[in-house]
Amino acid sequence: MIRKFGRDTALLVIDAQKGVNVLEHWGGPAGRRNNPHAEDHIRSLLDRFRAAERPVLFTRHDSREPDSPLKVSLPTGAFIVGCEPRAQEIVVVKDVNGAFIGTALEIHLRRAGISRIVVAGFFTNMCVETTVRHGGNLGFDMYLAEDACATTNRVGYDGVDYDPQTVHALSVASMHREFCTALTSTQLLRLLEEDAPGLVRGAGNRSQSEIA
Repeated sequence: MIRKFGRDTALLVIDAQKGVNVLEHWGGPAGRRNNPHAEDHIRSLLDRFRAAERPVLFTRHDSREPDSPLKVSLPTGAFIVGCEPRAQEIVVVKDVNGAFIGTALEIHLRRAGISRIVVAGFFTNMCVETTVRHGGNLGFDMYLAEDACATTNRVGYDGVDYDPQTVHALSVASMHREFCTALTSTQLLRLLEEDAPGLVRGAGNRSQSEIA
């Protein structure tokens, strides 16, 4: 059974920046993304975690690539409206996919006594997945708000254009039960209020059943 999210649980929002919606940069001329409601779910998570006085942290990507929309110096590097950090909340600036690499994120979490992390943001198969995998390997109890994440289509080496929902779904499936527990935002928000007796946690971050 997963216990109610206590003071040891934090929300981590990955790269909720305007540049994630410059779709032609990420998916080519026919660039497109899945889950148009991801931002709404991120806002809901932010509202409820703040109301419950649980820690909220953010990453902000400052790309090394000269043509990337995710550069802090550009307007597209700004946070999406409604997904901005508040003055007292920690913002970690990164320049690689993983939020734990070259940053003080782990130090902030350890000092705050955080052992469980709920992750939301962009892109599911890129910075979100890298951070979730790394966090799981570091021993954090990772949760993925799968409907508060989104990604774009990806064009393979052979020219095949993979639909963004397929990319997202396979990324979530790869993470779930191995590196994290993937749930909807509604299910995760319920854990702020009560235990989830229908969800059993096993070895290696594996879950045997879902919240009803």
